[in-house]
Amino acid sequence: MKKLNNSEVNDDLRPEYDLSTLKGGVRGKYAKRFRQGTNLVLLSPDVARYFQDENSVNTALRSLVNIAKAELQHVH
Repeated sequence: MKKLNNSEVNDDLRPEYDLSTLKGGVRGKYAKRFRQGTNLVLLSPDVARYFQDENSVNTALRSLVNIAKAELQHVH
């Protein structure tokens, strides 16, 4: 069986994509965060419009967690 060289490999990238025009890409930019266990969550557009940045999302979620904890303590 003959090995294929790079020019013979069928590339599924569209011909209109010119990779030489891509600027500013940084390999492994988020690798450290990934190894630390950061969870990325995609917000639905209708929810995302209420938040300016990740800090506002975290603040809102912390408030919700505190409310839930208080409710649980109140029930017991």
